Amino acid sequence: MTKQEFEITAKELRPLMYDVGLRYFHSHDDAEDVAQESLLLLWRYCEKMDASRNIKALAIKVAKNCCVSMQRKKALKLTAGSNENGAECHIPSSDFDRLEAEECDALLEDMMQRRLTPRERELFELRRLDGFSNEEIEVRTDVKRTTVQSMVSKARTKLYLELKRRMNL
Repeated sequence: MTKQEFEITAKELRPLMYDVGLRYFHSHDDAEDVAQESLLLLWRYCEKMDASRNIKALAIKVAKNCCVSMQRKKALKLTAGSNENGAECHIPSSDFDRLEAEECDALLEDMMQRRLTPRERELFELRRLDGFSNEEIEVRTDVKRTTVQSMVSKARTKLYLELKRRMNL
């Protein structure tokens, strides 16, 4: 599908995706966000899409996935604070807890920097820190879902072994 064809198709798909968001959130602002995010995700794949695919069904599925992702992020924001890495964590109740959380974040960041390849780090951050599903990561990065799963698992194992080594366990 060419970019011009996508622009024409997007005008037809936008109301469908907006309706999915509106039914899910009952909010016009959130529905608008769903439509925008869904179009952005589809735009990344417009050159790979062909006319034989049911593009309307794909657009609705992408919109539903966006709704679920947005709901997850909202739930995390309601129950957790955010540090400078974007990682979600419990809000520390005391200065000691806050310091301990900062040290843990710094340790994780250092281990990720030293032990993971740039691609492993990217996928690990998207999966574990940003909360994206393997399917969402596949859409965002053009890496197959099975590869995402394997690389995230490998990154997790590397970090676990490094933590174990540092803690002398």
